[in-house]
Amino acid sequence: MVQLTDIAAQKVTQFLSSEQVDGAGLRVGVKGGGCSGFQYQLALDESKAGDHIFEDRGVRVIVDEASLELVDGSIVDYQESLMGAGFEVKNPNVVAACGCGSSFRVADEEPSCS
Repeated sequence: MVQLTDIAAQKVTQFLSSEQVDGAGLRVGVKGGGCSGFQYQLALDESKAGDHIFEDRGVRVIVDEASLELVDGSIVDYQESLMGAGFEVKNPNVVAACGCGSSFRVADEEPSCS
């Protein structure tokens, strides 16, 4: 399961209402890449066959089958600072992350670079 903080749920709800897409939610996915092996992909999207759908704070959270193992138990937050604003995934499965924080590695995965 993937959960949202209150502020993340508010931001997703705002984005969804401005897009006016019925049945859409926040897709939380993972793709290969970056120094540590995986990168998060967050997008407003509709569900597809085989997706896992969670409801949290009134927001649909959509995770594809391949990503679920890597993000299960994660919390999506939204941060605002002087350096910018954006979503952040707090993932209990991460064992290492790159210095810039844009990619991560989970147990039993080899790093893509050293």
